[in-house]
Amino acid sequence: MRSLLSALLLGVTLLPAFAAGEVPVILLAEIYRGQVDVSRYLVSEKLDGVRAIWDGEVLRFRSGNVVPAPAWFIAALPKTPLDGELWLGRGQFERLSGMVRREQPDDAEWRAVRYMIFELPGAPGSFSERAVAIRQLVAQASVPWLAEIGQFPVVDRSELEKRFKTVVAAGGEGLMLHLADAPYVTGRSDVLLKMKPWADAEAAVIAHLPGKGKYLGQLGALRVRTPDGREFALGSGLSDAQRRDPPPLGVTVTYRYRDLTAKGLPRFASFLRIRQE
Repeated sequence: MRSLLSALLLGVTLLPAFAAGEVPVILLAEIYRGQVDVSRYLVSEKLDGVRAIWDGEVLRFRSGNVVPAPAWFIAALPKTPLDGELWLGRGQFERLSGMVRREQPDDAEWRAVRYMIFELPGAPGSFSERAVAIRQLVAQASVPWLAEIGQFPVVDRSELEKRFKTVVAAGGEGLMLHLADAPYVTGRSDVLLKMKPWADAEAAVIAHLPGKGKYLGQLGALRVRTPDGREFALGSGLSDAQRRDPPPLGVTVTYRYRDLTAKGLPRFASFLRIRQE
């Protein structure tokens, strides 16, 4: 009998070979706010990693730029398009981010990196079927740096909350919820939801606001603009080094926040990091 993996991959539409800097069209998550029947979703831990998309030939960041991975890392990947996270472990994002962006990759460092797969771009079938196919594909590859992100069902919101608290208490970022019967889609959709203690978003730096008091002569806050044109000052979360040498104008930064005001502005926004690739 033909395996589920073979059956699904017969229908895969191979991704185009992206030109350098071309942004891959991928699935992006909405925020979970209790708006869905969670029993219809498969759940996984949200990894604090670097998103990487494999088109069967080239591994790229979300930006479209090529991941400078060692040749042996790339050679072991199947010809099937993959979507996942480069990951070192919980709480290791800053270290990982520096490692995977070095033009000359360090083999010893990359031996600790895992490519954690959660989707098969372009594959037919439901997400639950693709999740089984991912497990089969990873088993066939049989290399330690290619792994699946485990998926599990929950019966109700109470179980989801318990799982969430367990993951966060252990140092995890939160959970991801993927609609079990969803076909492969792209763009931002509630087919995929993220559940975190804090929400996060991105905005472009448009001005440097001067500091006062102990920050006199340094950066007081970043003036930022969201993709939908809303502007606000982002001052919390910046280190002393960043106040002396601020993120440059035009860069995109990630910030976290609790919720939104009636005007759509973030409450308790705090700078998290400069968005790289």
